[in-house]
Amino acid sequence: MTHPLFDLSGKTALITGSSRGLGRAFAEGLAQAGARVVLNGVNPQRLEEAAKEMQGQGYDVLTAAFDVADEMAIKAAFDQFDADGVAIDILVNNAGIQFRKPMLELETADWQRVIDINLTAAFVVGREAAKRMAERGQGKIVNIGSLTSELARATVAPYTVAKGGIKMLTKAMAAEWGEAGIQANAIGPGYMVTDMNEALINNPDFDAWVKGRTPMRRWGLPEELAGTCIYLASNASNYVSGQIIYADGGMISVL
Repeated sequence: MTHPLFDLSGKTALITGSSRGLGRAFAEGLAQAGARVVLNGVNPQRLEEAAKEMQGQGYDVLTAAFDVADEMAIKAAFDQFDADGVAIDILVNNAGIQFRKPMLELETADWQRVIDINLTAAFVVGREAAKRMAERGQGKIVNIGSLTSELARATVAPYTVAKGGIKMLTKAMAAEWGEAGIQANAIGPGYMVTDMNEALINNPDFDAWVKGRTPMRRWGLPEELAGTCIYLASNASNYVSGQIIYADGGMISVL
């Protein structure tokens, strides 16, 4: 039985980048807590497959195929939500990409693409969601940061800068939208078992580094982030805003 503070029944959650990976885990967690979820991605077929799988488990699932790097597509999607009577109560800004290259070899276009998808998109989608949330006097925004919201690592400069920006974007959202009844917080995942990290997981040296550096001595699983997301999306966190919670097996806490 769900504790009333964590019950998301009657709420609708949009999770960007949610046909697979961390986004799918966030969507499944929120659905398990009672929310109707809106899956997002750029591949309509993959979205429909994910939706059918979740619907087969008894969850209420919608889809919205749009590119988070396309401002006009974002505005059109929210206009469509309005036309369909879909009120987004919870937004999880999860969509993101990684690009690994030393800064001295990094092209400006590649830098900009990572910033656009990982940071600017969170602002634009967040702004459009918050406009509607403010009219209703309540809403929850959960931005997905990273360990690199706090610490840098070589060869991932644009990702590091974008995720550092997510931390401060979250604080800016909290500062500006708190009076409207909106709470904005972030999750900073540690090293997780995802498709994005497959090459790192399969690299014996990097795998050993992660396990040796993490007090829990293992990689995290996507579903282990769901509880934090539910907390930040629920009434249990109504007086929590502008914070980032690191779900990293303790990595950021140790030298």
